[in-house]
Amino acid sequence: MKEYWTSLASLLGVLAFCQSLMQSIFPPELRFAFLKFFNRIFHLFSIYCYFDITEIDGVNTNELYNAVQLYLSSSVSIAGNRLSLTRAVNSSSITFGLSNNDSIVDTFNGVTVLWEHVVTQRQTQTFAWRPLPEEKRGFTLRIKKKDKTLILNSYLDYIMERANEIRRKNQDRLLYTNSRGGSLDSRGHPWESVPFKHPSTFETLAMDPIKKQQIMDDLKDFAQGQLFYQKTGRAWKRGYLLYGPPGTGKSSMIAAMANYLGYDIYDLELTEVHSNSELRKLLMKTSSKSIIVIEDIDCSINLTNRKKNSSNATSQRSFYDAETRNGSGSGGSGEEGGNGNTITLSGLLNFTDGLWSCCGSERIFVFTTNHIEKLDPALLRSGRMDMHIYMSFCNFSSLKILLKNYLGYEEEDINDDVLKEMERVVEKAEMTPADVSEALIKNRRDKEKAIRELLEDLKSRGERNVKDGKLRGGNGISTELEVVEEQEKRAIDSQNEDEDHDEEEIELEDNICKTRED
Repeated sequence: MKEYWTSLASLLGVLAFCQSLMQSIFPPELRFAFLKFFNRIFHLFSIYCYFDITEIDGVNTNELYNAVQLYLSSSVSIAGNRLSLTRAVNSSSITFGLSNNDSIVDTFNGVTVLWEHVVTQRQTQTFAWRPLPEEKRGFTLRIKKKDKTLILNSYLDYIMERANEIRRKNQDRLLYTNSRGGSLDSRGHPWESVPFKHPSTFETLAMDPIKKQQIMDDLKDFAQGQLFYQKTGRAWKRGYLLYGPPGTGKSSMIAAMANYLGYDIYDLELTEVHSNSELRKLLMKTSSKSIIVIEDIDCSINLTNRKKNSSNATSQRSFYDAETRNGSGSGGSGEEGGNGNTITLSGLLNFTDGLWSCCGSERIFVFTTNHIEKLDPALLRSGRMDMHIYMSFCNFSSLKILLKNYLGYEEEDINDDVLKEMERVVEKAEMTPADVSEALIKNRRDKEKAIRELLEDLKSRGERNVKDGKLRGGNGISTELEVVEEQEKRAIDSQNEDEDHDEEEIELEDNICKTRED
């Protein structure tokens, strides 16, 4: 026995000596060329070909990797000996996936393929412009060479379609927000997410049914319009502007849009974005089939207008003006202004309508504001905000929806005289859906009392508004169309005033130059 171990040790020593001798005789370049040649010979006689699908493609997440991962975790046609089980936070479903460095077999149109989940440790890097995950992940697809055409032309497209269906039906929608200060997580993502559980739908949304149907039809046309957008040469995106008084349901509208389409929501907090380049990086890290929201655009950062300083009317605007450089528009530097924000209006417009807005597909931009007249007119034009939606006070139609939501009352369940009285006073009262909801919630256990107190509240507010002269129009009531037209007219007039002011400055400078020449 001792002789056996002695012989084995001698053999290992000889092999180590031969390996050392080969390394010293043959340079690394020659060894590399030999291995490359050997691999070519191997693949030449092999009946298989291999395709690698990495998790990260450059700076972006590989969408195909996510699709394969979702498909493999949900396909009932796949069977394997070793699978990893996961259950997400706040989720009731359990999904399985392929374990690290394990393989699994799938069948498509009678063709058998092999998937392998390859996970390797990333080598330590001394410097990186952004944090990288500790592990390199990817899938390797092995197929027979004779099936290459069928698989590449049909199988991968099938996986993408199945992943989209699974994502819509089974996967929880997520609500994202940009990380504080532009920080990145361990996988290099600037967005933090939580499950999106908002129950708002178009059915429960307190809005005129005709207007709701118009919005739903527009959203449906957008979601099904890929070929149309490709044919017309337009980016597959659409912009919505929600404006109106506080409490009229702008946030509920966004949630209803997300639930109707099955899209994720990216809630962009502009005060945490420090530059135009950071804004572009955030856009690049958003996924398709998503709604990008900027709420209260007139309050989050002062990009609302580009008026000249009246005390210095004769001076021309330059790049070094503080309002151009700083999103704060305070007249000081970013550090002096407080938040150091350097987002410009041009950067925001490129975010919604420029070249960078086309780095994804099937995305919706939604801006909300309580004061549309404060917004720069450049934000309002078609192509940026394609559809302007005025979120109004409660009318009779929306009031009936709220009565059904909170009290379970249909129209026939309420006394006709009470209904007629509500219809008469609801326009004058100018109560928001939030006000009506609160009046119904606090008395939801006593439905008759809730109806009675709501009617009294509607009457008192209507009388007060008429007495104070807050209502407009021939009968003291402002129609929704009048309000919309007036607010949008203010925004357009603001732009015209700026243009007239620019012309006056140019004319004044020309007169000064002529006077000096004379």
